[in-house]
Amino acid sequence: MNHKILRIALPSIVSNITVPLLGLVDTAITGHLGAASYIGAVAVGSAIFSMIYWIFGFLRMGTGGLTAQALGADDDDACLLILLRALLMGAAIALVLVVLQQPLLQLSLSIMDATPEVEAGARTYFHVLIWGAPAVLCTYGMMGWFLGMQDAKSPMYIAITQNVINIAVSLGLVVGLGWKVEGVATGTLVSQWSGLLLAALLWRRKGLRLSPQGLRRRILEGTALRKFFDVNRDIFLRTLCIVAVLTYFTAAGAQQGDVILAVNALLMQFSMVFSYVMDGFAYAGEALGGRFYGARDTVSLHRLMRYLFGWGCVLVAVCMTGFAIAGHGIVALLTDNAAVRSAAEPYLPYAIAFPAASFAAFIYDGLFIGTTRTRGMLWAVGTATAVFFTFYFALRPALANHALWVAYLAYLAVRGVVQYFLYRHYTRSGLW
Repeated sequence: MNHKILRIALPSIVSNITVPLLGLVDTAITGHLGAASYIGAVAVGSAIFSMIYWIFGFLRMGTGGLTAQALGADDDDACLLILLRALLMGAAIALVLVVLQQPLLQLSLSIMDATPEVEAGARTYFHVLIWGAPAVLCTYGMMGWFLGMQDAKSPMYIAITQNVINIAVSLGLVVGLGWKVEGVATGTLVSQWSGLLLAALLWRRKGLRLSPQGLRRRILEGTALRKFFDVNRDIFLRTLCIVAVLTYFTAAGAQQGDVILAVNALLMQFSMVFSYVMDGFAYAGEALGGRFYGARDTVSLHRLMRYLFGWGCVLVAVCMTGFAIAGHGIVALLTDNAAVRSAAEPYLPYAIAFPAASFAAFIYDGLFIGTTRTRGMLWAVGTATAVFFTFYFALRPALANHALWVAYLAYLAVRGVVQYFLYRHYTRSGLW
């Protein structure tokens, strides 16, 4: 079982680490263009697309869980039909984004409240990269499908290839041809379409074929299509809850001044490090859990959970120890601002506690996505979101920014606790 888990988890961790590199590369290149507004333009543009694409991340998660179940049931036709539904949905959403690009951009910029110079550059960046929406959203579906097929290496290859192409094309256009923000955006655009092309080539190597006879009818078959939409709807609403919490977390920090805002942003980097690693094991739970569930192998399913929690406990111990020992050094590495460093001291324990509060939610999320118990996952996040806002508003008068961190850790812990009881309910009811 450990071998099966690591075969999914390790490539997934590498893929996760490459995700922020696309934005980092863009920022690094624009940092040498000579004006701070270029950096701001790319930062604002990247933030807009990150938020948009994060909301539609259900294309990866829903596709992965359903595909893993079809694979476990030895139904190759169902595996391919799930992929086709994901690609059609991704293309349809992308078409809507392209058609509505102007009001979408106006709304996003009104929220960002950038300077005129930054806003002008962000517009240029946005108008170039919006044409990558079909590639990004269809690649999400492909990534989920590969994971559901127990193949975590293909998404890793795609992610690495995208970064290499992004660096090469962006440098060529900006340094070689003297382009500005449009050069950075074009480099990212080329990398996005290259990722989709590579995904298609890797899919062909799978050798799976679907008879064209009655293809449209089978893709739009009522029961299967309804389940596909139900799963993705639940994940979509769950994502909105998560976005609400994280957005309010940032906004509440900003209301307390620039120093507290910087402190919260820096300490969130601790959670990102743990998340990149823990997500790899969540993906393993998604792929393997879905396959065991599709094969009706409940013994292996529960055994998988025991092993995943074992890995989770190890990672919690390692990360908490590392954060406790190196926490001050990490903060010093992230900023040389003395005021921010000093203000961060009282909040370090919250960053250190993040792994213990959150690891169960990661593992259960993976299992619930794989077994498409997405309604339970939605209930867990919805309950946790209510706890977050209740705790924060109740504690804010006495604890100020500490209340924000207490509420956030409670939100993470409640997600895991609710899913634990749901897991027991499903097990006792014979649903797993």
